[in-house]
Amino acid sequence: MIQDPARRIPLVIAREIGAQSAQVSAAIELLDGGATVPFVARYRKEVTGGLDDTQLRTLAERLSYLRELEARRAAILSSITDQGKLTEALAAGIAKADTKAELEDIYLPYKPKRRTRAMIARENGLGPLVDAILAERSADPQQLAARYLSDAVPDAKAALEGARDILAEGLSENADLLGRLRSHMKQSAELVAGVVAGKEAEGAKFSDYFAHREPWDKAPSHRVLAMLRGRNEGVLSLDLELEADAPRGQSTAERACGAALQAGSAGAGDQWLREAASWAWRVKLKTSLTLDLMADLRDRAEAEAINVFARNLKDLLLAAPAGGKATMGLDPGIRTGVKVAVVDATGKVLDTATVYPFQPKNDLRGAQVELAQLIRKHGVALIAIGNGTASRETEKLVADLLAVLPGTAPKPTKVIVSEAGASVYSASELAAKEFPGLDVSLRGAVSIARRLQDPLAELVKIEPKSIGVGQYQHDVDQSRLGRSLEAVVEDAVNAVGVDLNTASAPLLARVSGLGPSLAEAIVAHRDANGPFASRKALLKVARLGPKAFEQAAGFLRITGGKEPLDASSVHPEAYDVARKIVGACGRDIRSLMGDSAVLKGLNPRDFMDDRFGLPTVQDILAELEKPGRDPRPSFRTATFTEGVEEIRDLKVGMMLEGTVTNVAAFGAFVDIGVHQDGLVHVSQLADRFVKDPHEVVKAGDVVKVRVVEVDVARKRIALTMKRDSAEARDQARERQAERGASPPKGGKSVPRSAAPQGNGAGNAFADALKGKFGR
Repeated sequence: MIQDPARRIPLVIAREIGAQSAQVSAAIELLDGGATVPFVARYRKEVTGGLDDTQLRTLAERLSYLRELEARRAAILSSITDQGKLTEALAAGIAKADTKAELEDIYLPYKPKRRTRAMIARENGLGPLVDAILAERSADPQQLAARYLSDAVPDAKAALEGARDILAEGLSENADLLGRLRSHMKQSAELVAGVVAGKEAEGAKFSDYFAHREPWDKAPSHRVLAMLRGRNEGVLSLDLELEADAPRGQSTAERACGAALQAGSAGAGDQWLREAASWAWRVKLKTSLTLDLMADLRDRAEAEAINVFARNLKDLLLAAPAGGKATMGLDPGIRTGVKVAVVDATGKVLDTATVYPFQPKNDLRGAQVELAQLIRKHGVALIAIGNGTASRETEKLVADLLAVLPGTAPKPTKVIVSEAGASVYSASELAAKEFPGLDVSLRGAVSIARRLQDPLAELVKIEPKSIGVGQYQHDVDQSRLGRSLEAVVEDAVNAVGVDLNTASAPLLARVSGLGPSLAEAIVAHRDANGPFASRKALLKVARLGPKAFEQAAGFLRITGGKEPLDASSVHPEAYDVARKIVGACGRDIRSLMGDSAVLKGLNPRDFMDDRFGLPTVQDILAELEKPGRDPRPSFRTATFTEGVEEIRDLKVGMMLEGTVTNVAAFGAFVDIGVHQDGLVHVSQLADRFVKDPHEVVKAGDVVKVRVVEVDVARKRIALTMKRDSAEARDQARERQAERGASPPKGGKSVPRSAAPQGNGAGNAFADALKGKFGR
């Protein structure tokens, strides 16, 4: 076992991310030196052997945990050494421990603790009684106990209870036994939920878990978090059951505890020891291990929920931008009116208004006239409509207006846009600073317009947790969630790149090596001195030194500047390599950029040197082929079906187009334009087995779906993306039959046992819908 943490940690991480220890050590050195993950992933491939951003994020997260583990290992070794109890075997056991739980199991007997019942029993002279029972297995413990009576121990019953306490504490501090019992529980325990008496009506939303059980190791994240929420709200009880049907004393766990006391024969002492072991399991060990496993379960569920949120956020941030066009943003409302904002191609606010086409004013014609005037006045090319209350009514208003707009000029394209986080941004300090004279309600319309133009540039202004594309996001560790989402935003911004002369401070703050303070300084310098002519001019910004420049420069773009390479992702440190490539072609750099035929004919190895190896040269050639390429997809929008505006308008069998709004472990939610997203269960995503929904769809995708079930009362819509939806209809029919509802028309029903279950859609729809976004 390697004792030096500096060597051990890289070895552990290397195994986990599928890399070499030397690669991990190099990456750790760079990160410790202040480099960011995007910078290391993009510009230090030679140093790390090509570790990508996903590997580096895992590395950084595990590095933090393992360093905490090593610090705890050192503290435990020091504590036991100070007690004079460290042996060679104990030191070896501590060195081998791979997790904090294993370390704490080993440390338990040596950990300073409050006065326990076992301590009191020893103080009362009952330690020798335990030794006697263990030594004289055929003797009657009652008779042995009679020898150890005192004022503090009045009778044999009290003596044996004290002895039992001593044995139980010993078992609860037996690291080997605890490890085996923990492994056994992880493999065999069942998570059991039940309703708290009298809470049936109050907790109706948790009714799926009123009498629920499933294996601990198989429970999916969304169900675990739902049950934990039910427990926190006082509606559900939660416990772990292990071999519930086994006779007392005969379960695997109880026998393991008895074996630890070597209580295997038929003597009176062995029988008493087995009973004491059984008691210790039921009263002490099962309780403490259940707490541990429930904590593990929560941790596992939170990790999955955070991962789902992070992937959805990444997809949303990297959604296709509509581009720099004059855009009208509409924030729909009924009583308070529809808020209107028009922005130019750069996002600058040109005009605002509030129209009242709905109740109580019902000024439909006046609203359409005002919108038409704004469209004509500002040459609006795009109309972004928020997807909240009155969204479909507002979309219909716009559609009717566009149908009668006079003139031959191209009519604006209307798009439904997610409002997620818009209200949070509107009331934020940042929005107030950006629009000091604009009413809070109108700021939301501006945000809706801008997020259609460039989702990434606008969404970075909102705290990631407020964007709302996760499941049970408010139930997970907020610090852990925040770190994960911030990393996603950082990776997305740097993957796309940022225009140095137009980017807002919040966007610049996400660039590698910058942060809020330097971003504000860059904007202030730009406002005072005009646009940056080159990347090098960044070094004139107050407090922006060589290190920050190194980390940030490659991710910043300057279009139309003195240096053509400033518009690319080629880092300034590698400009000489790029010029060497240009020189080999005998061309001007501006004419060479984008000429794939010439560039693909070059041998990258011809341009390697001591500093820059093959990965960097290949990246430079790729960038010269497609300078400033945007990794985001081209813009496309869903077309909602006319006449389908409410859930009541849906009919089983309808084919619709919609936009994926959220992807969870159990399936994908799709906005089909009826104010209630439908669920495509994981078993209905494709005509093949799908383990992870992200294999098939991501947030923002435009998809074709078929309606297979509509539950108006509970606002649930089941959809399928399969070509043949017979299976989905059968499953929907069974669920309705279970609720006593009429099955949908068409097709024949099959018995539940005979129905193909795919990925287990049989009972997931109800709890999946309840788990949507954790709301």
